[in-house]
Amino acid sequence: MMQQIQVLNVNSNLVFTLNFMQQSNQLISGHSGGSIVIWSRNNNYQWNSSQTINGHNDYINCVILNKNEDLFISSSSDKTIKFWIKQNEWICQQTITDHTNDVYQISLNDQQDKVISCGMDNNILVIEYSEQSKRWIVIQNIYVDCFGWRLCFINNNLFTFQPFNGNLMHIYEMNSVSKQFSSSKDITVNQDQDGWSLFPQQFIKQKQILVSKHSGYVNFIRKTEKDEFKVEQSIQFNTYTLFGQLSDDGEYFITWDDQSKEIQIRKYREE
Repeated sequence: MMQQIQVLNVNSNLVFTLNFMQQSNQLISGHSGGSIVIWSRNNNYQWNSSQTINGHNDYINCVILNKNEDLFISSSSDKTIKFWIKQNEWICQQTITDHTNDVYQISLNDQQDKVISCGMDNNILVIEYSEQSKRWIVIQNIYVDCFGWRLCFINNNLFTFQPFNGNLMHIYEMNSVSKQFSSSKDITVNQDQDGWSLFPQQFIKQKQILVSKHSGYVNFIRKTEKDEFKVEQSIQFNTYTLFGQLSDDGEYFITWDDQSKEIQIRKYREE
């Protein structure tokens, strides 16, 4: 059973993102006013604010962490992507300003040297870390016909992108010679428009499953050994005001929606 143990006070701002750090007792929350709060857990298992970062001036739409948890990356409706590094406190290392409108989901590849982003400006950016300059550099700008809220690296050479409109999710593949990404195939999903961001795509390597929300549906898509993709299950919620996430091992799926007004937990079962 789930039991509430604490309520964290974040003033009047809406909470848009939450990231638990696995290697330290810390939690990162991103807010509608643009602030990012670092929470630390004490010996009594209580969470307290340890740092407030005011680097953005609009909604925090997505926050991702690297594997070492010494870098996190934030995207915002202020049109920027920021890279934060851990010193005594978290400080901004670099800001990417190439998007011309709200920036939604960002995703980091397996090698931890590329970030992709999608935004309201109908562009997907591919951003690569340069060992030579120790900077993140935009190496490709992909124009798309329809903007989308969600995208996700599957591996170093593949990523998915879900447009706002229609019934197709696009697969982008990197050319081995040019090192540029281009759309290579589509996955057919439910037909509709999507009304909310804030439900990032997520790929669980352990199960080779991608979870992707589109409108009032959550689609669970299996990747095969031949890089094919098959929708294994779609759950309909009858509302697009829907937020959720899979557990890291893919065993549990947790959601909240504005129709049921419930936190629902589903368990994975092989059939």
